[in-house]
Amino acid sequence: MVGALAQGAAAAALKEPLGLSPAPSLGFSCSGLSGHRLSRAAHNGFRVHCAMAVVPKKKDSLISVAEEHWLRAIETPLEGVSFSIDDFSQALSNYDVNFEVGQMVKGTVFMSTNNGALVDIGAKAPAFLPISEASILRIKSVEEVGLIPGLEDDFYVLRSDDDNGRMVLSLKKTQLDLAWERCKQLQAEDAIVKTLVLAANRGGLVVDVEGLRGFVPFSHISSKTSYDDLIGKIIPVKFMEVDEEQARLVLSNKKALVENQISLGIGSVVEGVVQTVKPYGAFIDMKGVYGLLHISQISHERITSVENVFQPGDKLKVMILSQDKERGRISLSTKKLEPTPGDMLRNPSLVYEMAEEMAQTFRQRIAQAEAAARAEELRLNQEGEGLQSDSSGLGSLGLALEELDISSVPSAVEA
Repeated sequence: MVGALAQGAAAAALKEPLGLSPAPSLGFSCSGLSGHRLSRAAHNGFRVHCAMAVVPKKKDSLISVAEEHWLRAIETPLEGVSFSIDDFSQALSNYDVNFEVGQMVKGTVFMSTNNGALVDIGAKAPAFLPISEASILRIKSVEEVGLIPGLEDDFYVLRSDDDNGRMVLSLKKTQLDLAWERCKQLQAEDAIVKTLVLAANRGGLVVDVEGLRGFVPFSHISSKTSYDDLIGKIIPVKFMEVDEEQARLVLSNKKALVENQISLGIGSVVEGVVQTVKPYGAFIDMKGVYGLLHISQISHERITSVENVFQPGDKLKVMILSQDKERGRISLSTKKLEPTPGDMLRNPSLVYEMAEEMAQTFRQRIAQAEAAARAEELRLNQEGEGLQSDSSGLGSLGLALEELDISSVPSAVEA
C-alpha cells in the first residue's frame, strides 16, 4: 500500500511514473535510484520500503500531494479495496478476545526479559508474566524455572495493566493453590515430611514446606543445639495447623521425631545422655528424641537437688514411663529400675546393669494388674451394676504409675 501511495504521489508531481517494482525483502526499488545512498544503505542492512525521486523545485508540492494521498487512503477505500484503514481497524477489534481477572488461559512464551516474560495468549497485545509471579520459588531469572521461548503452559490472569493495555499473568498463583492442597492432604494423612530450615526468630524456626513458608514453634523443636545452627539443615516435621485462608502453616518437629524414632511401649529400657539439668528434673537425649526424667522418678529416696545426681553428658539407662504423642512428651524413670530403694544414689552402675531385669518385673506387674482389672470389670458387668473400672486397672490395685502434675513443667524443647 505504501508503494502505491508513493507511486501515485510521484506520478502526480512529475506527470510520469517512476517505474517502481517490488523488491523481495527490501520493499520497492527504483532503477533511477540504484546508485543513490538510500539504495546502498538498504544493502548495508537498512530496509528501504520505498523511494521517490525528488525534484528540488517541486519538493513542496510533492509533500503536499503525498499528504493528500495519505488522508484519502484513511478516509476512503483504495481502488479495488472494499474498506478503508479505519474499517480494517474496526474489523480487527471485533475479533479481540476478552479475558477476565481470575481466568485460566493457555499461553506460549515467546520472549524472556530481565523482569519476566512476554506470553502470547491470543490477545491483540502480548501478556506479561512478571518475574515475581513466575514461580513459587525465589528466582533471579525466568529461565531458572524453564520459562523459555516456545514453552506452553496454563496461566492465571492476575490483573489488567491499564497503562500498557496488556494482561498481567501469574504461574505462582496456581502453584500456591497446589501447594496448599498438598499440605492439607499430608495433614489428613498425618504424614511426616522433611523440611529445610530457612531462618530462626524469637518464636521458632521458619521452614520451607512444598514451597510454602511454615513455622515451627520453639516448644515443638526437639533439639538442644543452637537454633541458628539449624539454619540450612533438613528436619522432619508433622503438620499441626494448615490454614490457607489465614496463610498459617504450623508444624512440629518434636511430634515427628516421637512418631518416627520412638515406638517403644511402656516399660521399655533405652539408653540416653543427660542433655540439660533443671530444678525439676533432667532432660535425656535418646538419639535425637528428648524425654523428661522428673526429680520424683530418679530414686525412691528423696532428692533435694538434681545436680547432685546428674551432670550434662552423663550416660544412663532409663525406662519409658509414659508417652504422649499428641503433646510430644515422654516421661522417664530410673526409680522403677532400682533393685533396692536408693540404689540410684549409692550405686547407679548396679541399676543400669539390672535395668532389663527390673523393667521386665515392672512389665509383668502391669500385665497382671491389667488382667485383674479386666476380670473385675467383667464381674461387675455380669452383676449388672454397670460400673466400669479404670481401663488401665492400675489405680485400684496400688500399682499405678505416679500421677505427675507436669502441666506447669516446660516441654523438653522449651527448656
